[in-house]
Amino acid sequence: MTLLAAVQQGDFLSATLDLSAPFEAGQWQLDNGVRCNLIARGVLTVTPPSLSVDSKDIILSSGVHGDETGPIELLQKMVKKIMLGELVPKHRLLLMIGHPQAINAHTRFIDENMNRLFAGVNEETNVDRTQANRLMEAVDDFYQNSPQPNAERWHLDLHSAIRDSAHYTFAVSPYSEKKTRGLALFNFLHHAEIEAMMLSGSASPTFSWYSAHYYGAQALTMELGRVARFGENDLQRLDAFHQAMLALVSKDALAAYDGDKEVCVYRVTRTLTKRTEGFSFTFPANQANFTYFPEGELLGSDAGETFIAAKGGESVVFPNPNVALGQRACLLVQQAEIELSDQVIAKI
Repeated sequence: MTLLAAVQQGDFLSATLDLSAPFEAGQWQLDNGVRCNLIARGVLTVTPPSLSVDSKDIILSSGVHGDETGPIELLQKMVKKIMLGELVPKHRLLLMIGHPQAINAHTRFIDENMNRLFAGVNEETNVDRTQANRLMEAVDDFYQNSPQPNAERWHLDLHSAIRDSAHYTFAVSPYSEKKTRGLALFNFLHHAEIEAMMLSGSASPTFSWYSAHYYGAQALTMELGRVARFGENDLQRLDAFHQAMLALVSKDALAAYDGDKEVCVYRVTRTLTKRTEGFSFTFPANQANFTYFPEGELLGSDAGETFIAAKGGESVVFPNPNVALGQRACLLVQQAEIELSDQVIAKI
């Protein structure tokens, strides 16, 4: 069976990861009128039979970090439903399995953290940079060549955390001067039963930031559970998210949330960047995300500078003292009250 035929039968994941098979692009139409276009390895566009004035341009990406397999499995399940005719999208979709080489290697990346390579075109000195360029090209083509230039744009970049967390699921809203934190996005988080949302206050070259910054997309980096091997993910704990994602692509809009599970909102107070090899934390490297430190507590040091928990205390997210020099070693956050108008805004 060819790679293209495998995707047509719904085996998007296995076809993407079979690097021994030559890539074969192709377009086809399902019996229900849905049009599909495999434009690159792991990059598939899906267009509904017809578009309405409410149709969105939605990107769902996974596997940007190769060892974060749960979201990849969820995306594979969605593609299979579409190919079997069990799910008919109402919006244009760009579906991505981001880093096949790292996935096959069971590692986060090959040479360089790809989710820090979306500032713009990279010099292609390694596979991570080359792959990031291909993904940005696909995003550019998808948004710029939309048949509905004024369609609302969405991008959910699906990840899993590498450590325990006080919140099993959470989302990071990248910083943008555009209105990328709409009420519909917040409503989706409620339906998906996402436990927490972080509002970033500065630019960071992640994949979701790329779509927010350059295209004004309603964009989130979604952290869904913890890293595990294929077949070892507890997808039942992600069922609410999975069902919300299926509804997002197959309904004109999600109904207003009427449940009682609230999203806990945080604002990023600081980003600690590793400047020297002497960077260190006072807590273990595997400290759980959202661990709270009271005001005045020593958190770490670098190049003679000490980091002290700010007024009101701070919680640590994504702590990693082993990142490359110049990269983020952690985020520090505080819970925030929010204002809801047409956007989600943290009160200062």
